[in-house]
Amino acid sequence: MKDKLSELALHGGTPVRDTPFPPRAHIGIEEKEAAVAYLDQVLATGTLRSYQGEEEEAYCAQFADYLGGGYADAVSSGSTAIYVALLALQLDAFSEVIIGPFTDPGGIMPIPLQCLIPMIADAAPGSYNTGPEQIEALISPRTSAIIVPHIAGEPADIGAIMELARARGIPVIEDCAQSHGARYKGQLLGSFGDISAFSTMTGKHHSSGAQGGVVFTRDEQLYQSVRRMADRGKPHFLPEGATNMQATLNFNQTDLAAVVGQVQLRKLPDLVERRRAIVGQLIEGTADLEMITLPQYPPGMDSSFWFLPVAFHPERASCDKETFCASVRAEGLPVTDDYRTGLPQLQEWYTKRRVFGSSGYPWTSPLYKGDPDRDFPNPNAHAMLQSHFNMHFHESWGVQEVDDIIAVFHKVAAAYSSG
Repeated sequence: MKDKLSELALHGGTPVRDTPFPPRAHIGIEEKEAAVAYLDQVLATGTLRSYQGEEEEAYCAQFADYLGGGYADAVSSGSTAIYVALLALQLDAFSEVIIGPFTDPGGIMPIPLQCLIPMIADAAPGSYNTGPEQIEALISPRTSAIIVPHIAGEPADIGAIMELARARGIPVIEDCAQSHGARYKGQLLGSFGDISAFSTMTGKHHSSGAQGGVVFTRDEQLYQSVRRMADRGKPHFLPEGATNMQATLNFNQTDLAAVVGQVQLRKLPDLVERRRAIVGQLIEGTADLEMITLPQYPPGMDSSFWFLPVAFHPERASCDKETFCASVRAEGLPVTDDYRTGLPQLQEWYTKRRVFGSSGYPWTSPLYKGDPDRDFPNPNAHAMLQSHFNMHFHESWGVQEVDDIIAVFHKVAAAYSSG
């Protein structure tokens, strides 16, 4: 074992991979040609549409078709997609919105920014996602909505969550920022909830340029509300003579971004399949390792793998998880020790209630009838921090990259074998 430890790059040995993994390079000549063609048209006509132009309308229609039909509105980011979705539901201030424990800050900040109270549900055991049992534990007469993030591309148990919510008349927002192309029992995520929000920034499965987002719903009335809330409360679909009907901001996307988004959307199915194929190869190549376990979901739960959660079993190793991860990184494979950045309870803005100056609003408002100091211990979520690390990869990695990943895990596991 000492010889194997000395072979680790962490201790001066030669790393498995001494060159960086290749960049994603998911924007290609097709996007360039589409953008140039659009700009050529702008030059020829002398007209540049600010938003809601032909290209954006086409992108939204294609996005809705991809999800099986309905209505989509392109907005400026994934965070604004959540913000607009909440506004569209017309929720009462100081009511409570239940949300899963792991989420991007932009997935939860829109809640208190609208004077709503976030109620952070625990994760389902062994998952970054919340589940129906964990959500039900937080439902009260003050509950006005539920936000369900599908983290890392893994589907939450959205069927059971929708059944729970519908029985109580509570609207559900699916946060699909990390789960483009993932399926639950054959149906695409984003098509279950009353409304759903997607991020299309450059790091996500498909992109509309550097930033972007989409709000989707099958409900025409809700879509009309989305359009108004994304555009300063303009009276879209209202009778002639109506004026701006709600205080909000301009969250619109642009035609140029939509041009890129259309090309990217066509690439999305193959991209997701490539990610699944890579994970399948990694599962097969590490099946004999007892120190780590790669995720294998039950039939009907088809992840799109925005990143790869890996379980670490300390009882089978002579090191802790942090040492294992440090060793893996030294061999050239990018991993993070945990998903601590996804827990809002650990972030300063949340712990110090920094939303509206130093007021502590919305929690401290006398109009809120719940407990402003309520704690959310969420033991399952914290157990995930202890038991899992995350591997970041993308669909552009090839045979050599897959072989190197498998070699890294085998080398490090052999060095820390407790046998």
